[in-house]
Amino acid sequence: MKSLSTLTITLVLAVASPVLAQEAAVSSPTPLTQLLAEAEASNPQISASDHEARAARQMAPQVTTLPDPKLTYQQFSVGSPKPFAGYTNSDFAYIGIGASQELPYPGKLRLRGQVADRDANTKEAEIDVIEVGIADAVKADYLQLAYLQQTLGILHQNEAVLDQLIQDATAHYQVGQGMQQDILEAQVNRTKIVREITMHHQQMGQLQAHLKGLLNRDQTSPDIVTEDLNETPLKLRSDELLALIKNNNPQIQVDASAIQKQDAQVASAKREGKPDFEVGYMYQNTDRKYRDYYEFTFNVRFPRKKRVNAEIAEAQEELIASRQTLDAHLAQQLSQVQQDYVQATRDEDLLKEYREGLVPQSDAAYQATLSAYASSKEQFTHVLLYFTDLLNLKLEYAQTLLDHETALAHLESLTGATLR
Repeated sequence: MKSLSTLTITLVLAVASPVLAQEAAVSSPTPLTQLLAEAEASNPQISASDHEARAARQMAPQVTTLPDPKLTYQQFSVGSPKPFAGYTNSDFAYIGIGASQELPYPGKLRLRGQVADRDANTKEAEIDVIEVGIADAVKADYLQLAYLQQTLGILHQNEAVLDQLIQDATAHYQVGQGMQQDILEAQVNRTKIVREITMHHQQMGQLQAHLKGLLNRDQTSPDIVTEDLNETPLKLRSDELLALIKNNNPQIQVDASAIQKQDAQVASAKREGKPDFEVGYMYQNTDRKYRDYYEFTFNVRFPRKKRVNAEIAEAQEELIASRQTLDAHLAQQLSQVQQDYVQATRDEDLLKEYREGLVPQSDAAYQATLSAYASSKEQFTHVLLYFTDLLNLKLEYAQTLLDHETALAHLESLTGATLR
């Protein structure tokens, strides 16, 4: 009986996880940095946004080029609607060929080009937003997967320990030193662990599918094995993180670029109120016995004030909206940074409490109760209670560690700083 309890204690003190050992044998852990680089290179959403930005960059040459020239051919008949009627007997009939060109008011094309260039700048800034969003999703999946792989090892380890406890309780019951109820209660707890293991496998399968989608990998490719989840101390202060938002946050950069675009749009809309011109020249050929004609034309187009004023008002309202959007996003991002900072610092205190207080104390209490039970000085229900408390504390520690690392990963996305 004593040897069985000794084996139980040995199992509790074991650190290695059988499941993780098996997975490591199949595939070595993949660093998070490697997956981030793969996502940046392979994710189709990032690639699509890059091509959209390149397409936007081609707008400036289009809007800064003069309108297409026009080539005109005329045939003027006299005395009959038939083609060339009167051409040989009237000096009014002629065949004419000419060309014309529209000339926008000076500065219009240049301002249109500025609007197009700044729109392209906004598109390029949006690439960073998408890249950061994809990277944030990869980090979240990776950390969650690391947590599940780590806690799955804890669950398998404790399942083995509980199997040994059930054997101990059965042995005690067979010699009249225990109750059948103890065995049943231990089996119920084992069933709960098996259920948690099943749920872990389900969640891991879903995460693997989502992560492979972000990486643009085939869904039948080998599953990803993560590195161990370890605590990363937060070395930057709250004010330092907040100061990084204006210069490094990709959404703020997009909003700032949108304001610059709307500034150019307002200037362009005002310039659109100026008149445009058109020049043309035509050569009119009559029969050789008559003199030829030469025609020069100059046209002016005056934009209607009502339409121009509406365009200016629209551009100005869009500019105000862009500024308000920037202010709203800045406040939102600053708030999120502060929330993640509070989360990370609170979790660091909790992790220290778990690591230095709760887990060691709970483990010591469990070991003492287990030894007393082996000597028939303690009830099995107390052993089971301390076993469950110790398991829950280990799982809570892993969850807190996940929350801490997730908060740091999110802070990286918001501030552009390297924290992990």
